[in-house]
Order: sequence, then C-alpha cells, then structure tokens
Amino acid sequence: MLPLLKFEANSYQSNERENPISKFTRVNEQIRANELRVLDENGANLGVMTRQEALTAARNADLDLVEVSPDANPPVAKIVDYGKYNYQREKQLQKNKRNVKVQELKQMRFGLKIGENDMAVKLRKVQSFLDDGDKVKIAVVYRGRENAHRELGFKLAEKIIDSFNGTIAVDSQPQLNGKQLIFMIRGTGAKPVPKPEAEDTPKTFTV
Repeated sequence: MLPLLKFEANSYQSNERENPISKFTRVNEQIRANELRVLDENGANLGVMTRQEALTAARNADLDLVEVSPDANPPVAKIVDYGKYNYQREKQLQKNKRNVKVQELKQMRFGLKIGENDMAVKLRKVQSFLDDGDKVKIAVVYRGRENAHRELGFKLAEKIIDSFNGTIAVDSQPQLNGKQLIFMIRGTGAKPVPKPEAEDTPKTFTV
C-alpha cells in the first residue's frame, strides 16, 4: 500500500516527478474529485462516496484508492494494491503493443507477357501479403512497343483484380505513371464470391 499523502501542492508535484505514472493515474490523496463511484478489489460496486469516505475505506482495507476512470460522472476509483494494479496494467499495455500489426506497403510487378504459371505464383505472393494485413501496390510494366498498347495493361489489371473474387478493395484505381500502370489493393476479410458454374453440356442420346 502506498502511504496516503498530505494534499499539499509541493508534495503533489514532487510525487509526480518521482512517479511518472501518476501523471496519468491519480492515487490516494492525488485524487481531486469530491465524489467518486468506488469499486472494491474484486470489482464490486460500493456506490458513490465522498473522497474522504473512499480514502478511509481504502485505508481500512490496507490498500490504495486508484482513479481508474477520471472522465466518468462521477469519476470511478478502485480500492486495490497500487503496485499490483500498475504491474498488471503495464503488462497488458505491453501485450497490446505486441498484438498490434503494423501495416506495411508491399509491391508486386507484372509484365504484359507474363505466363499463367508465373502469374499464379505472383498472385499467391500478393495473397500472402494481404493475409498479413498489408496493402499491396501493383505495377503493370510496359516494355518497348507495349507502350503503344496501353489498353492491354488495363485488361491485365482487371484480370488481377478479378482473380481475388471480391475479397479485396481497390484503394486507388489503375493509373498510368510513366511506363507503368499502378493501382493499390488491400484485403477486406470478405469470403470469395463463388464463380458461376458452367452450364452442363446437354447430353445427346442415340436411339
């Protein structure tokens, strides 16, 4: 349990310098609200108390009074062991940071004369980027005389987009940039749109 501090300006300021966390979490005498909704260490609601009543309840439990929701009306405080509370909070913050995936921008280039096998390999690689939550910048590259047939690049871009069966969003539509046709895609998490099944060829019977 932290010692209950005398509520004096000098004491409050020096405590903030010694304990940077107190800039974000007020503890014991640092709490300024006149009324608080108080929770016990198990999360049970003890009701609304005056600041002094809440401090007394924390002292009687040999624990600390920690302001956990200062913006609520009235603010919410919890009677806990501040050392354990702060340790668990820091542990959860670290866990949250590890779970946050930083989105990256990947790139993939396609030539107009790309074969079906190479196309499939590149599309699988793009899909793996999308599955990781990354955006993908795709460039269709024109070479030599291909620059005279820019429409072929747009057809290839459409083929690439259609290959994902509705599971992507096109953040920037295909646009010409020098000798490249560039567009940006990202995954949406949607399920692939089933392709329409080809109609069966009518069977003929010989009588």
